[in-house]
Amino acid sequence: MHQCRPSKMTQLEFKPHIFIVAEEAYRNVQGQLEPVNQSLVVSGESGAGKTWTSRCLMKYYATVAASSAVVKSQDTVERIEKRVLDSNPIMEAFGNACTLRNNNSSRFGKYIQLQLDRCQLLVGASVQTYLLEKTRVACQLANERNFHIFYQMMKGSTEEQRKEWKMPRGQRFVWLPNAEKTVEEDCFHETVEAMVHLGVNAERQRQIFRILAGILQLGNVNFSSSADESQPCHLDKQSKDFSQRAAELLCVSAEELQMCLRVRTLKAGKQSVLKPCSQAECSVRRDCLAKAIYAQLFDWLVTFINNSICAAKSTWCNFIGVLDVYGFECFQINNLEQLCINYANEKLQQHFVAHYLRAQQEEYVSEGLKWSFVKYQDNQRCLDLLEGSPVGVFSLFNEESRLNRVSDANTLRVRLEKELCVNANISWDKFSKVPHFTVAHYAGKVNYQIQGMVEKNKDPVPPELTELLQKSNNPLLHHIFADKETKNPTTKGLSKVTVVSKFKNSLESLMKILYTTTPHYTRCIKPNPDCKPLTFKKEEVIMQLEACGIVETIHISAAGFPIRIPFKSFMQRYGLIAKYSIFQSGSVDAEADGSDILRKEVEKLLGVVLQNKAFDPSHNRDSEKPNVWVHCGRTKVFLTQFLLDLLEDQRKKILSRCAFSIQCCWLRYQRRRCRVRLRSATLIQAVVRSWLVRRRVQRRSRAAALIQTTWRKWRALLKSLAEAELDDAKDFVEEDLPVLDSVIRERGSVQLSSIQEPVSVRGWPMGLALASAPSITMSLTATGFQKMVSVMASLNLPCRRGEYKVKPNQYSQELASIRAQPKGSVKLHYQRSPLLYADTQPDMKSDVTGFNAILLEKTL
Repeated sequence: MHQCRPSKMTQLEFKPHIFIVAEEAYRNVQGQLEPVNQSLVVSGESGAGKTWTSRCLMKYYATVAASSAVVKSQDTVERIEKRVLDSNPIMEAFGNACTLRNNNSSRFGKYIQLQLDRCQLLVGASVQTYLLEKTRVACQLANERNFHIFYQMMKGSTEEQRKEWKMPRGQRFVWLPNAEKTVEEDCFHETVEAMVHLGVNAERQRQIFRILAGILQLGNVNFSSSADESQPCHLDKQSKDFSQRAAELLCVSAEELQMCLRVRTLKAGKQSVLKPCSQAECSVRRDCLAKAIYAQLFDWLVTFINNSICAAKSTWCNFIGVLDVYGFECFQINNLEQLCINYANEKLQQHFVAHYLRAQQEEYVSEGLKWSFVKYQDNQRCLDLLEGSPVGVFSLFNEESRLNRVSDANTLRVRLEKELCVNANISWDKFSKVPHFTVAHYAGKVNYQIQGMVEKNKDPVPPELTELLQKSNNPLLHHIFADKETKNPTTKGLSKVTVVSKFKNSLESLMKILYTTTPHYTRCIKPNPDCKPLTFKKEEVIMQLEACGIVETIHISAAGFPIRIPFKSFMQRYGLIAKYSIFQSGSVDAEADGSDILRKEVEKLLGVVLQNKAFDPSHNRDSEKPNVWVHCGRTKVFLTQFLLDLLEDQRKKILSRCAFSIQCCWLRYQRRRCRVRLRSATLIQAVVRSWLVRRRVQRRSRAAALIQTTWRKWRALLKSLAEAELDDAKDFVEEDLPVLDSVIRERGSVQLSSIQEPVSVRGWPMGLALASAPSITMSLTATGFQKMVSVMASLNLPCRRGEYKVKPNQYSQELASIRAQPKGSVKLHYQRSPLLYADTQPDMKSDVTGFNAILLEKTL
C-alpha cells in the first residue's frame, strides 16, 4: 500500500489501481481543495467485485491514515483502525448472502464515512445502511442461500452452543437451503472475534445467537387448515415442538406465540374481536415475525457499531466516504427489492452523468473553450418514470398501499399502463398471463412481477406480534422492540410510511452528501457471467462499459481538462510561485479582485511556471505544447493532472525554502536572546553575591564588636565582685614568703614563715589557705600527691541546692584569707561556690545563684 504513495507521484507513472484512486482522494483532503470532503462510489453489476473493492479501500485508509501517528497515540490509532476494519465481517455476516451471481452479494447498501482530524489521521467512522433485503430471511430463490450468519452458526458452533440453541446435528431447517454448500465467508470464529473487539460482550452475543436460532425454528412451523373456519389453523406435533423451541429461544410464552400466529385481533371502536387466520395468512404472519425480528436486530447492530467506532464531532473535520451498494440485478423473477436496487443504481448513474458527462461539457462551453459535445446516454427519463411527480411507478404503488384493501395485480397493471403509457422506458407484454411491467434501465431491460409488490411495500407488522416481543424476557429482544409503537390497523392509510418512500428519502439524503463532496467513481466490470477466474468475454465487458457511460467518459477526459479551479482559489494557493520564483515576469498580486484582473494574474503565474519548466533539462518542450496542459477560461483555470502535479511540486519546494528561512531566523533570534539572557543573569548573580557578602561581613563585624564589648564589661564586673568579696584591702598585707626547703617541698608539708610552732591548716577546694590567727599571713604550697588531691577536690566540688550564705571570715572568725598564686597556666570553669556574690554570668538571664565565676586550676 505504501508503494502507491511516493513523494512525487503522478497518475501517468502508474497503471490504474484502486489504491491510486484512494490516494488521490486522500491527497485532495490533505491539499484542502474545495470541496474538501471526498466520496468514493463503487458501482457495477452484481458479482463484479464491489464488496471486495470497498474492503480494500477501507484497509488502505486504515493503514495510510494511521501510519504517521505519533507514538503516544499509536495504541489508540490501532484500536480505532482495528475497530473500523472489524465492522466489515459483522456487516457482511448479517447483510450479505450467496446469490446466483455472487457468493458474497451485499443485500443492503452502505455508506461508510471515514472521519479524519486536522492532521488527516483516522479517528473514527460511521455507517449508514439502505434497504436491507429482509425478505431473504423467509424466502430464498432456487440455488440461493440465506444470510451468512445462519450458516456460520450451523458450521462453526460447538456442541454446547448447539445444545443451547436447540440445533442438534443433522437437523434441517426450511430457511437454510443449500446448507451443504461451503463458501469462503462461512467463518463463524472471525465474526465472533470482530464482535468481541467492537465491545459485544459474551452475554450480549448469547442473546443475539439465541434470537437467530429462534428465527430458524420459526421457519419449521407449518400450518394446516381447519375444517371449521371459526377455529384457528392446526399445528402438527412436529410444528408444535418447533414453536415451543422458538418460544423458549425468544423468551416468550409458547401459547401466546401460537395464538398470535393463528389469530388476529380486529378493533371496532373500543371492542376487540378475535378472528382466525387462514393457512396463507398464518404463513405470512410467521414470515412477518421473522423479518421484523431480523430487521430490528440488524438496525441495532448498525447502531452499536456506530457507537463503537464513531468519533465525537469536535475531533474530526473532514471525511472520506466509501459507498458500496448492491449492483444492478436482473433475475428471472424480479420484485420490489430488485426495483429499489436498480432505482438506486439509476440514481448513481444519473449523478455520474451529471458530474462527468453533462456538467463538464456545459462548463467547457460556458468558460469559452472550443468544444464539440460528445453524445452520451442520459437516464433522466427512466428516473422520471420511477420517481416522477405527480405520477410515477413509486407514487402509484404508495397510493395502492395506503388503501385498506387487498391489492389486485391485474388492476394495478391496468392503472400503470394507463398512467405511464407516454413514457417510452416502460412496456408490457400483453400476451403474458402474469401481471408485469418492463423498465428499460441504463444497463438493460428488466421485467418486474407485480404480484406481491404492494404487500411488500406496506411491510405490515401485526400489533399482536409487536406486543408479544415487547414482553420478551430476552433483554436484547425487549430493548429493540421497546420503542416500537403498535399501530392500529384501522389507522388512516395516509399516515403509513411505505418501504418505497422510506428508501427514496434515505437515497435522496445520500445524494445530497455526494453532491457536496468530490466524487471518485470506481466501476467494477464483471468479466463473465459465471464468476470464473481468468475468463473474459468481450461482448459482456463492452456491454457493461457502454451501459455505464465509461466510453463517453474516456472521450471527454481525453479531450478535456479534469481539474478546474476558480481564479481566486488558484491565486491564493499558487500565487507564491511567481513571488519567490527566480524567473520574474512582473509582480503578481495574489489578492487581486475582478475576473479580468484575476485572469491576467493567472496568465502571469502560468507563464512563470511554464518558463521554469522550459529550463528543466529532463523535459523536452517541443514534444508537447503548453496549451495542451492548461487553458484559462472566463472564471476558472483548466488544468491537466500533469500540470497540477508540476504546480504542487514547485509550491512544495518554495514552502520548504520559506520554512527553512523562517527556521534559520527563529534559531538566530533564539540564540541571540539566550546569550543576552545569559549575560544579564551573570551580571545579576555577581551583584547579588557581592551584596550578600557585604551584608554578611557587616553583620559579623557588628556582632563581634558587640560580643567584645559585652565580654569586657562582664570581665570587669566579675573582677570587681570577686575582689570585693575575697579580699579586704585594709586587712590584707602581702608579705614576701620564704623559700621552702627542698625536703618539705618533696614531702608536701606546710611551712609557716612567722610562727614558731606548727599551725593546723585546712585546704579549701577553691585553693584557699585559712589560718586561725587573724594577724598571721601564711602561704600554702602543695607538691606531689597532696597537690594532686587538692586539684581533684577543687574539680569535684559536691553540688547542693539552694543558696550558699557565707559570711566573711575576716571579721566573724578572725581569720585571714590568702589567695593562692597558681603555678603555670589556668582555666576558667563554672562550679558551685560557697561565695555569696559568685552568681554573675555572661548572659545575665539565669536566676540560679551560687556559681563560682573564678576557679583556678593548675594545668597538670
